[in-house]
Amino acid sequence: MHRWILLLMLLFAFAGCAAEPQPGKALFVGNSLIYVGNLPATYAALSSANGHPLQSQMIVNGGAFLDERHVDGSVQRALAEHPPQLLVLQEQGGALLCMPDESTCTKSQAAIKALAKAGNEAGASVLLLGSYQPHPAASVRLITKEGEAAEQAGVPYVAISEALRSATAAAPDLQWYAADGMHPGPALTLLDAIQLYRTVHGRLPERGFSVEAPIYLPKSGLDANLRNADERAPLADTPTHIDYPDAMIQRINALLPPAQP
Repeated sequence: MHRWILLLMLLFAFAGCAAEPQPGKALFVGNSLIYVGNLPATYAALSSANGHPLQSQMIVNGGAFLDERHVDGSVQRALAEHPPQLLVLQEQGGALLCMPDESTCTKSQAAIKALAKAGNEAGASVLLLGSYQPHPAASVRLITKEGEAAEQAGVPYVAISEALRSATAAAPDLQWYAADGMHPGPALTLLDAIQLYRTVHGRLPERGFSVEAPIYLPKSGLDANLRNADERAPLADTPTHIDYPDAMIQRINALLPPAQP
């Protein structure tokens, strides 16, 4: 009798383990707009706190273009060796506005298309995450160009620029930008993460969370190698913690435009 009780206990224990959701994996590819504030770790923490356990990796470098990552094969290798369920691409701020010249647009569009194809072939869902421009006309043009690039690549586009402009006007007290006035501050990093979550899961997150990972500054020490988002930072003075309470989530949610049908 005791043996049967023990066997039943073991069966229930195994059943409980099997019911535990296994963390998904996301790979973020881009530049300092991704690593400043550590969007990959922020998104993983937000997703996990809201019922979708996730681990993030990244291939990032300051000022990098997606064409560089396509040419060096780093993304293709990561997809083959550590296949993610989600691949998030973000282009350098002016690339799709043809800065410094028309060839930059052509290379960017081709790289987005190629990396999206590689991600899809590896079994990943692929998203193009938008960047931002403060000037109204430039912001609208950027969204148009990013949307076209995403459509050409056959992937969903997560627009940021106009949502950011609207949010900064409505809530100027929040820390939208880093100290340099250009890179993401905590509020913008959270806005990016929420927009990604809404695109992936079809709803806004509700629960706050903490990020236990490097909260990178513009000077990060990072290079374009694959690394876990919560891996120890190259520079010892990098902050390692930030809180995003429930009230902050709800406030950013309220600032966002309605989801597109």
